[in-house]
Amino acid sequence: MILFAKIAPLLIVNWIDWSEVAEFLVLNQNCLMARCLLVLNVAAVKAPGFGDRRKAMIEDMAVLTNGQLITEDQGLKLENAKLEMLGTARRVTINKDTTTIVAEGNEVAVKTRCEQIKKQMDETDSTYDKEKLQERLAKLAGGVAVVKVGAATETEMKDKKLRLEDAINATKAAVEEGIVPGGGTTLAHMAPILEEWAAANLSGEELIGANIVASALTAPLMRIAENAGVNGAVVAENVKSKSFNEGYNAANGEYVDMLAAGIVDPAKVTRSGLQNAASIAGMVLTTECIVADMPEKKEAAAGGGMGGDFDY
Repeated sequence: MILFAKIAPLLIVNWIDWSEVAEFLVLNQNCLMARCLLVLNVAAVKAPGFGDRRKAMIEDMAVLTNGQLITEDQGLKLENAKLEMLGTARRVTINKDTTTIVAEGNEVAVKTRCEQIKKQMDETDSTYDKEKLQERLAKLAGGVAVVKVGAATETEMKDKKLRLEDAINATKAAVEEGIVPGGGTTLAHMAPILEEWAAANLSGEELIGANIVASALTAPLMRIAENAGVNGAVVAENVKSKSFNEGYNAANGEYVDMLAAGIVDPAKVTRSGLQNAASIAGMVLTTECIVADMPEKKEAAAGGGMGGDFDY
């Protein structure tokens, strides 16, 4: 078990026996209900991972927060813990799936810990172990940023918040699977590749279906071009004739290297969009009927009477 605290609030990260933690939380809650003087603002979360990997991740958390791991293996028990053993964090955010710890002031120890993890990655031959070590390294060295958003009005604030959330999610997706040329460029360049493959490997209705998919791949680019006031079909054909990274910059109407221009999409978003579209299309094609809401017929509004003369 490891604790993070500075008198109050208190975060308990537990991985062994929840009975003691539950007893403590119940006691604290009873004190709160009885309006006792000593009541802690406390939260308890389950430690991540399993087995040895869980212990290693807990040690990472201890290094990050400048705390000490409390285990019987090290001759330490929770009842003997002292205040100086507890780590500190500037902020801890907890939801039902994740716990984010923002710590600071312990960069040297964190850097040393990262070097140890990198050394372990070099020494292991297991792909699985390397993947898990890479995850630990990313969590420890990746850092956590606090972004503060301000606006003059509540409406502007909500708009900025939604835009920021979109940017954060896109960044996370890009970290997971990388980036590709944006603006529909990647899908448009895939269209002739699919057509060539389909012509060589498919026939009959399968060939027709593949060509339909190839035609649909240019739809995002065509829509972007049409929204910019130009002919989408012409733009799509021009892009397909260029190199893979070249696409249409709707902001200035030029064909540019999309990666160099910073116009990119997360590969995960592009892949997921195509897979989801194919899944929905397949479901519609194999469904014998579709249930839709019938629009209600509204009676025309009664005409207003003719008014008299008015002076303005």
